[in-house]
Amino acid sequence: MEQRISLITLGVTDVARAKAFYQQLGWQGQEVEETVFFQAGGLALVLWGRDKLADDAGIEGPGTGAMTLAQNVRSREEVDEVIATATKAGATVTKPARETFYGGYAGYFADPDGHLWEIAWNPGFTLAEDGSLTVPDFSAAN
Repeated sequence: MEQRISLITLGVTDVARAKAFYQQLGWQGQEVEETVFFQAGGLALVLWGRDKLADDAGIEGPGTGAMTLAQNVRSREEVDEVIATATKAGATVTKPARETFYGGYAGYFADPDGHLWEIAWNPGFTLAEDGSLTVPDFSAAN
C-alpha cells in the first residue's frame, strides 16, 4: 500500500447543512448525487450521508473510529481567525486556542456533525506557499 491518502469522507446527517457549513468557512465544493467533494490540496474532503457511508462500508450505524482532522496555519493569529469563522458558521469550540507543549498554538472545534478539527500553528512544521506540509525529519534531532 502506498503511503498516501486520496479521500477523507465524513459521514453527515444532513448533506445540505454540512455543505453550507463548509462553504461558510470559505471552502468551494461540488455536489454530485448527494455527495459533496472539496479539493483540499492533494486530497479531497467528501461529505456523504452517514447512513449511505455505513451501508457502503458494510457496518451497522455510523462507526466508532475516533479521529481528528487538522489544519496547520501560518500564525497564532490565523488560528484564532479560523476558529472564530468556524464558530460563526455553527461550530462548537471544544478546546479554545492556547499554547501547546511543542511550542505552538492550537485549538479545536467540532463541525455540526461532531467531526473534530484541530487548527494549529506549529513552528516546527513549515508550510509551503500552497499550504502543503512536509513532516520534518525527526531523526535528525536525535
